[in-house]
Amino acid sequence: MDTSTARRNILARIRAAQGREAEPAAAEREAAADYLARHPQGPRPPMPDDLAARFIDEAQKMATSVESVETLSEVPATAQRYLTEHGLPVQAIAWQTLQELDWSAAGLAVEFRKPVDSDVVGITGCFCAIAETGTLALLSGPETYASAGLLPETHIAIVPASRIVAGHEDAFELIRAERGELPRAVNFVSGPSRTGDIEQTIVLGAHGPCRVHAIVVRGA
Repeated sequence: MDTSTARRNILARIRAAQGREAEPAAAEREAAADYLARHPQGPRPPMPDDLAARFIDEAQKMATSVESVETLSEVPATAQRYLTEHGLPVQAIAWQTLQELDWSAAGLAVEFRKPVDSDVVGITGCFCAIAETGTLALLSGPETYASAGLLPETHIAIVPASRIVAGHEDAFELIRAERGELPRAVNFVSGPSRTGDIEQTIVLGAHGPCRVHAIVVRGA
């Protein structure tokens, strides 16, 4: 049983204890959507017209390295150059949604599967990115496995500029508009994993990748 099914079963039991049907009726869903539409948002900081530029600035503050390219076809060569310059292997695992890019022509050996402990590099896309905080939003799914951006020590993320939104509120609104409901996991990635538990000294890579590299595609 996957997590989404388990979640539905738990909620169904709660609704049954309340004397309601297992699944929300259309009227309940409409009422929830109406509440969200009418609920006032809190104060938010002003955002520039160029959300990509703001995302890049904030991501770099969080120790995410960033490169910009114009087209998706440039991504494989850009990723290969990044790995080579940092003395990293040119082998990686990636989301299945990235199979159409010509990785081999760029000198990269990419397998489209979930990572194992020995995989050093994971390549993902993103559902969207958040300009206010330089954050990547990753939604789990059969072809967009969460582990690809969490297990390997180096995470390369492809960020289409058209998918950069102003704030977290906009990210959740986009999820509701395009997906209807939350997937099994939503991960917000703001730079490499870090901790300051020991003597308040920041250590990168404590609970996940020690490197995050975003490739912003301005023409996508």
